[in-house]
Amino acid sequence: MRAVLTWRDKAEQCIYDLAFKPDGTQLILAAGNRLLVYDTSDGTLLQPLKGHKDTVYCVAYAKDGKRFASGSADKSVIIWTSKLEGILKYTHNDSIQCVSYNPVTHQLASCSSGDFGLWSPEQKSVTKHKSSSKITCCSWTNDGQYLALGMMNGVISIRNKNGEEKVKIERTGGSLSPIWSICWNPSREEHNDILAIADWGQKLSFYQLSGKQVGKDRPLNFDPCCISYFSKGEYILLGGSDRQVSLFTKDGVRLGTVGEQSSWVWTCREKPDSNYVVTGCQDGTIAFYQLVFSTVHGLYKDRYAYRDSMTDVIVQHLITEQKVRIKCKELVKKIAIYKNRLAIQLPEKILIYELYSDDSSDMRYRLKEKILKKFECNLLVVCASHIILCQEKRLQCLSFSGGKEREWQMESLIRYIKVIGGPPGREGLLVGLKNGQILKIFVDNLFAIVLLKHPTAVRCLDMSASRKKLAVVDENDTCLVYDIHTKELLFQEPNANSVAWNMQCEDMLCFSGASYLSIKASTFPVHQQKLQGYVVGYNGSKIFCLHDFAMSAVEVPQSTPMYQYLDRKMFREAYQIACLGVTDADWRELAMEALEGLEFETAKKAFARVQDLRYLELISSIEERKKRGETNSDLFLADVFAYQGKFHEAAKLYKRSGHEDFALAMYTDLCMFEYAKDFLRSGDPKETKMLITKQADWARNINEPKAAVEMYLSAGEYTKAIKISGNLGWVDMLIDITRKLDKAEREPLLLCAHYFKELDSPSYAAETYLKLGDLKALVRLHVDTQHWDEAFTLGEKHPEFKDDIYVPYAQWLAENDRFEEAQKAFHKAGWQGEAVRVLEQLMHNAVAENRFSDAAYYYWMLSMQCLEIAQDPAQKDAMLDKFHHFQHLAKLYHGYHAIQRFTEEPFSLYRPETLFNISRFLLHSLTKDMPPGISKVNILYTLAKQSRALGAYKLARHAYNKLQGLVVPDKFQQSIELGSLTIRSKPFHDSEELVPLCYRCSTNNPLFNSLGNVCVNCRQPFVFSASSYEVLHLVEFQLEEGISDEEAVALIDLEAPQHQQEDRWQEVASSDFQTLRLDETVDPTGDDDPFTAKLSFEQGSSEFVPVVVGRAVLRSMSRRDVLIKRWPLPLRWQYFRSLLPDIAITMCPSCFQMFYSEDYELLVLQHSCCPYCRRRINNPGP
Repeated sequence: MRAVLTWRDKAEQCIYDLAFKPDGTQLILAAGNRLLVYDTSDGTLLQPLKGHKDTVYCVAYAKDGKRFASGSADKSVIIWTSKLEGILKYTHNDSIQCVSYNPVTHQLASCSSGDFGLWSPEQKSVTKHKSSSKITCCSWTNDGQYLALGMMNGVISIRNKNGEEKVKIERTGGSLSPIWSICWNPSREEHNDILAIADWGQKLSFYQLSGKQVGKDRPLNFDPCCISYFSKGEYILLGGSDRQVSLFTKDGVRLGTVGEQSSWVWTCREKPDSNYVVTGCQDGTIAFYQLVFSTVHGLYKDRYAYRDSMTDVIVQHLITEQKVRIKCKELVKKIAIYKNRLAIQLPEKILIYELYSDDSSDMRYRLKEKILKKFECNLLVVCASHIILCQEKRLQCLSFSGGKEREWQMESLIRYIKVIGGPPGREGLLVGLKNGQILKIFVDNLFAIVLLKHPTAVRCLDMSASRKKLAVVDENDTCLVYDIHTKELLFQEPNANSVAWNMQCEDMLCFSGASYLSIKASTFPVHQQKLQGYVVGYNGSKIFCLHDFAMSAVEVPQSTPMYQYLDRKMFREAYQIACLGVTDADWRELAMEALEGLEFETAKKAFARVQDLRYLELISSIEERKKRGETNSDLFLADVFAYQGKFHEAAKLYKRSGHEDFALAMYTDLCMFEYAKDFLRSGDPKETKMLITKQADWARNINEPKAAVEMYLSAGEYTKAIKISGNLGWVDMLIDITRKLDKAEREPLLLCAHYFKELDSPSYAAETYLKLGDLKALVRLHVDTQHWDEAFTLGEKHPEFKDDIYVPYAQWLAENDRFEEAQKAFHKAGWQGEAVRVLEQLMHNAVAENRFSDAAYYYWMLSMQCLEIAQDPAQKDAMLDKFHHFQHLAKLYHGYHAIQRFTEEPFSLYRPETLFNISRFLLHSLTKDMPPGISKVNILYTLAKQSRALGAYKLARHAYNKLQGLVVPDKFQQSIELGSLTIRSKPFHDSEELVPLCYRCSTNNPLFNSLGNVCVNCRQPFVFSASSYEVLHLVEFQLEEGISDEEAVALIDLEAPQHQQEDRWQEVASSDFQTLRLDETVDPTGDDDPFTAKLSFEQGSSEFVPVVVGRAVLRSMSRRDVLIKRWPLPLRWQYFRSLLPDIAITMCPSCFQMFYSEDYELLVLQHSCCPYCRRRINNPGP
């Protein structure tokens, strides 16, 4: 750093204070009782301002530049406009010591010996506050929130905008260290507000807004009179009794002297946002200086080290843009960098750093050595184990311990020095002298080697990577390149101020000058482009440029030198240049030029760089052919031209090399059929067909499908023609093709059928399959299109397709929620497992949804399927067990349906007697394992209510008692408790009208039968009506051994001759049911009945003994009195005899359930089907 005097003036009185206008154009000085206004550009006194009657001590300019204020010993403050006119004046009780404008609100603080005042343009009066000590200085924080006051007693008082004290800083010196000047750091990058304090205890201190001291006090060794920051807060100016202005860092590190004066310096400030400094002295001297900060830096390849904030060193990696900061806390004078070494010269020592590792991207430095000596030198160079000091004409080599090892004395001043590498401890130095001599020095050798003698002074030097060429820039701004061995001048270029060889290419260098960057390759002409600054390095495609104290890496495409080599067909040299950095277009051009020049190795590398696999495959195929012995360059070049699109040139070369078929294939592939015909061999049908096919392909690709179809058909390519027609939906064209094709053309016909199906023309698809005789495909077509009638018709003719029809049909039904039909279809298809699964799912859903009538129906269906499967001897026993189990469950759910509706719905359609009978039936039929969905509570609840209503009080009491031991839902709780109490008021017996009668032994059975639904006397099972659940007047009988079912039916059908009586019964028989009706117009005549004789005995044991009849009894029976359950095998038929022929009973021929005829007819009229098995009945009448 050095200070250059710009202008100087001298006033008659002491300069106590000064202030710059914020734009820096004017300078206001307090001189005597006047204000002096100067033009800062040339030091012209613009105007003196008179307004005060005594010495002016202070002056301050508002941040907005509209007004400034001055304070005087006459106890007054004057507000001036920027047009130098006084607009306001107010007074204090004592002389004014300092004034300061708030940087945000433009509030003015004026301080006197005994108080301070706050004034703003919006206020009519000044707000004043008393002070305990004389105020000597003041300063506002950046945000304008706080005002710091420095006092004679050594105290700093920090006030808010209203003047209230918030922080008080009491320092150790007290009144012996009066505060003479303070200033807040104006930088907005600081995290905390920092206050710089200069006191007459000769110390410089720093404090935070909170009052906490930052660092230690820094001794000054003089009495400071003024302190001020630069606009950005990076430096501090300090002046006082030492008669000079000193420059400090923001941390208080002294950097140097700005200017020495002949008297005390009372004030100094920096011109806003510049490097200009003005000082005011006691003798009236005004000096205006420009500070020049020299660039202190070092460069080695892609690492650049430079000084920052005068005390820090930043090392920047120019490729990765990584940076690392090294804080030295002292003025950095010189920097040198080499490989993993970094040397930093400070005022009293030299620090040597090294990298932590050998990684090229490592940016971590650690201190290796300290040389604790003061050195004076012009240039500093560092090597692996030495530092080199340049002192005018002398070079000194020092070890890292500071000892001098070697010294070289030159003939002239040293103008340039650079480390050019070498083994550690034996590095070479390139030295340029003012007399034009260029030397090479090795640090371990006392003798310098003269490389050449240039006629003029050297400004810059660089040596090529192979040490064969030397580039020199002389004081005439000429760049000269020499051959080091022959000393021959190879070429020279004008307008150069610096030069650098490319570290990766021997024949390339660049130089800068006259705002241009010049790049020269070999002996080719120079390529220029605009560039500001100096070239200091050249690595690959990056040029390192220093401009305005900043180093940058400029990416420079090497296109021009590459094309210069290409023009001379120097493909390998061009490739080397391209590797330094060119665009993708340049790489492609290099690849194409090398390929046309049949330089395949270079072309392959270039195409690999642009990732062009197509040309890489071409080069690979050519290399393979060359290995096989092909040497025809015309053929290779023809392939290259074909790939490049130069088809006519390629065709000529193909023809010249005797490969006309290659030209034909090329033109055909390109759909250039007119040119292809020129290469057809006459009369070759194969080639003609190929050409027509290719032409059709082309027509299809250019969206001419009709022409393409016609050409495909003419070439016999039926499949392609069908695909185009099918994809475009041309049904008519497909029909024509189908009818023209022979049935032997199976594949095209199948494809036609496929498209007919896709185009919703199943009839044409069926026609096609019939033509092929593919019945299975025809069945699949009907199934896919859901034409079930056609499928069933085909299935009747061809039973082998039954599974292919009924299984999809069942799946379709299931998908459409027609599960019952689906189950039947699965059953019909023979898929018993699937049919059973569907039924089981239906049963589960019905029970879960409380559809118990549906559940009964599904269990009945499942039982009938089990009976059908039981015809297989291997599964007979298991299936019969399941049959009986499912029949039992079907009866339970059928009865429980009424119970559920009674308990869940508000109104019941069932008669009390029916609900009473159903409850008893279920109660007697249930076992310990309750079927899912059936509630015993509901059954007992219904039984209790209906028993009480019908007079079966004993049974009702029994039901209520049973309910006491069960978990009862809340909705029944009150009703059951009430019923349990009220039933006790009823007689303890049941109505005799409700007691069931056994029609075999005429025994009255109790309403609650512990044996179940059998007679307590004869154990004969009761037969219940499937609607009213009353005990029917039927007795089951069995046949004697030796009598078959057919014989028994024949015997029953015979009319007994001894019983000639007028028939009073009418039988109605149909396929749907059997009915016996009493003709009441005829009086019966009672005769002894052999069957009744079979019943007239008492049951002698606890086991059931069935009624067994022989042929004589069968012959005595009337067909109208007998009902037969004609079960399919392996079950035997069941026979029942009606004992009250005057009451008609109907049996469903499908499910074999018994009903009173009147009930059955009513239910059939309501549902048009059997209420149990849901068998449809079209004519339910008698």
